[in-house]
Amino acid sequence: MKQKNQRISQNTTLAELMKKKGAEKVLQKYNVPCLSCPMAKFEMDKLQIGEICKMYGLDLKGLLKDLND
Repeated sequence: MKQKNQRISQNTTLAELMKKKGAEKVLQKYNVPCLSCPMAKFEMDKLQIGEICKMYGLDLKGLLKDLND
């Protein structure tokens, strides 16, 4: 049975994150560039937050902690 508030992991897609209340604010805090990228809207269902952090050298551990709090 799926939990209502499933934990966000490095495999969570950007599309899934954008459905979570307050996630956009946290992503902005960590300067995730995909929010302002015009091409990202076409790839949101494929872009995983772990891959994004790796590509842009972002703090995945801190980002996941903030998103899950």
